[in-house]
Amino acid sequence: MLESTLKEEHVVVLGAGMVGKAIAVDLNKNYLVTAVDINRTRLEPLAKNGVQTVCADISNAETLRQVIKDADLVVSAVLSRMGFATLKNIIEAGKNVVDITFSAEDPLKLDELAGKNDVIAIVDCGVCPGMTNIILGYHDGHMAITHYEALVGGLPVVRKWPWEYKAPFSPADVIEEYTRPARFVENGQVVTVPALSNIRTVEFDTVGTLEAFDTDGLRTLLHTMKHIPNMKEQTLRYPGHIGLYKALQASGFLSLAPIEFEGNVIRPFDFNTKIIMNKWRLGEQEKELTVVRLVIEGTCNGISQKITYNLFDQYDFLTQTTSMARTTGYTATGAARLILDGKFKRRGINPPEYIGRSEGNFIFMLDHLRQRGIHYKCLSGVIL
Repeated sequence: MLESTLKEEHVVVLGAGMVGKAIAVDLNKNYLVTAVDINRTRLEPLAKNGVQTVCADISNAETLRQVIKDADLVVSAVLSRMGFATLKNIIEAGKNVVDITFSAEDPLKLDELAGKNDVIAIVDCGVCPGMTNIILGYHDGHMAITHYEALVGGLPVVRKWPWEYKAPFSPADVIEEYTRPARFVENGQVVTVPALSNIRTVEFDTVGTLEAFDTDGLRTLLHTMKHIPNMKEQTLRYPGHIGLYKALQASGFLSLAPIEFEGNVIRPFDFNTKIIMNKWRLGEQEKELTVVRLVIEGTCNGISQKITYNLFDQYDFLTQTTSMARTTGYTATGAARLILDGKFKRRGINPPEYIGRSEGNFIFMLDHLRQRGIHYKCLSGVIL
């Protein structure tokens, strides 16, 4: 049963998109919550749910400082292109923060600033990176890990030609994932490849055959888990989706180089991604799902081990919340509660894997998600 005791702490949630809305509603059960967004329309459903709202442009540092001045904690759920600057401004304001933005910049660069300002900042706190890092952080303290692989995808239930895809969060952030070079670790060496490389098919009992391909999801693990010699993260889609995207890319439709067209100068990328993003937006109450497979291999007391976690989650019609908003947002609200309840106290920039270092916090996060119907099922055993 979900705890509903109202506490005195004030939480400000920046961004009222799909994920930000889920975060605000969940935290509003226990805390005084203010949601902030530049789009008043996004705020209206939250106001009807009893969440305080502020319509403001927080890309302005002084505006941001004003809206968070009374906050005990800030949750940043803004677009990835705004993420790093927003995180920096929050830290400079001296506010503890949970960040889910997955910006292109390295959040660890703000560690010294966060320490100087006595700030607890948990970053990359979603599904993957996010809960997968927390699980890895826990098992890293109990075994010598040699291989780590995370596969994750958010997909529509109904497959519609030609893309067979709808974005369960900002389509612009999906495009960012598809263009950012991907890094993985092989035999102790960091390898960088173009995004969408190493396409392969993977079978799942719940959804059948999916395509997996490289995206840059390891992020902080490249620094905090250097002792693990093999690490890979891949994104999942229905077969054919990435082939279609790469065909457009190879044909120049996604070029960043300006071209002249009927007296106007445009970038093909800007024009075509606008069309793509309109096709990728989820419809109102459209069914979608999240699937995760996490595999950790290594040794414990000299015995080879293989541990697999599986997650399958779907759109919640009762709360009208997307699966990706639930699985991402509720990971963030769990981390927020750890900070507010004094269970996580490390100052500085904290990747999610640091949460997993504490067995109590690891169990708390699994239970927090389980109470909300999100189940990471663990299979483990000896490798023969």
